[in-house]
Amino acid sequence: MTRWISILITVILGIGLGLVYGWVIAPVQYTDITPEALRADYQTDYVLMVAEAFRSEQDPELASRRLAVLGSRPPAAIAEDAFAFAQQYAYLSEDLTLIQELAIGLKIWQPIIGPSLP
Repeated sequence: MTRWISILITVILGIGLGLVYGWVIAPVQYTDITPEALRADYQTDYVLMVAEAFRSEQDPELASRRLAVLGSRPPAAIAEDAFAFAQQYAYLSEDLTLIQELAIGLKIWQPIIGPSLP
C-alpha cells in the first residue's frame, strides 16, 4: 500500500512541478502572430467585420488590403471561403448577406495598376 501512495505522490508532484514550470517559470509567449494563423471561424469573423466596414465605406481597395492579412490568395477568394464557412455553420442571414456583398464587390472590382517602376 505504501508503494501506491509513493507513486501517487510522485505523479501529483510531477504534475504540480510541470504546471508551475509551464505557467510561471517559462510560459508560452506568442509574438508577431498574423491573422492568417487564426482558426477558420475566427478568420470568418474577421471577414465579417471587413464586410460590415465595406458596406458603409464602399471601398473595395481598402477591403482588399484588410483581407490581405489573411493570406496571399485573392481577396475575393478569401471572402468566398468565409461565405462557404458561414453557410456551413449557420451564421445569421444578415451576416451571410454582408459577406456575400463583399465577395461580389471584390469580384467586380478592378484594381488600378500603375506603370511599373524600373
